[in-house]
Amino acid sequence: MAQKDVLLVLILLLVLFRLFEVESGGLSYNFYDQSCPQVEYIMPSLLVLQGCDASILLDPDKATEMISTKNFGIRKRESITLIKSMVEAACPEQVSCADILILAAREAVAASGGPRIEVPLGRRDSSAAPSSKLADASLPPANIGVDGMLLMFAKKGMTIEESVAIMGAHSLGITHCSNILSRLYGPEGDKPDRMEPGFEMLVRFSCPLGSLTSKTSFVLNDPTTLMFDNQYYINAMRGRGLLRVDAELPSDPRTAPFVRRFAVDQDGFFRAFSSAFLKLSSSGVLTGKQGLIRKSCNVIS
Repeated sequence: MAQKDVLLVLILLLVLFRLFEVESGGLSYNFYDQSCPQVEYIMPSLLVLQGCDASILLDPDKATEMISTKNFGIRKRESITLIKSMVEAACPEQVSCADILILAAREAVAASGGPRIEVPLGRRDSSAAPSSKLADASLPPANIGVDGMLLMFAKKGMTIEESVAIMGAHSLGITHCSNILSRLYGPEGDKPDRMEPGFEMLVRFSCPLGSLTSKTSFVLNDPTTLMFDNQYYINAMRGRGLLRVDAELPSDPRTAPFVRRFAVDQDGFFRAFSSAFLKLSSSGVLTGKQGLIRKSCNVIS
């Protein structure tokens, strides 16, 4: 599995975190010390949506989460099947797909130059896939702004600093043209935070209006798109944010101080991101006797 594939999936899913109001007790930093101590050394790969219960991995049908148009662009789910088979060979029916996904995200961040985050384990997998309607209602729209972003993360107990830090995941991967067409070509009144003119011209060239490939064409999030670094904040301050929230962060008085600090203090960004990552990956999880341990991540077993 190419590192690029892991990172593209990581950024798509990091921004799609939708964690429900469920107690997160039952996680432990040494959960698999006896039952599967080697799990943290087996190459991981993905992230999740409904809490951390691996529901995003279930094969799509007419009603499941993957059918949601807001999940367009989530690919390489099949990679986790190989990872799960390796874990099952070493530790049959011990390690959940949800924990594998969190370890995958942790490894992807570290492998791309970011912090290595110690994460508690012990999640269980969902026993049913949430519907596409639930995904449509839960996932943020592409044009979400700072107000919506802060409200979304505040419900998960995140500070403003942590909310700004988790948005730094945009340092990795791509943005599909279909998600920024309204920002590029909408009425002037809909674009209070304009892109830097030269950058906007380049993005328009990559994402022309009326293109039949807008759902599959994309632009890189920043010049260091395979590196987890603080370039996202530097770009945002220069007017090179692709999404609406990217553009609003450096101008909103609540978030601007953190954008400025992270742009010059990568270590500080890493610390805040690690804290935010832990909160997101530990919220809304199934533990104990809840859910199940799937034998295969793409089907309920």
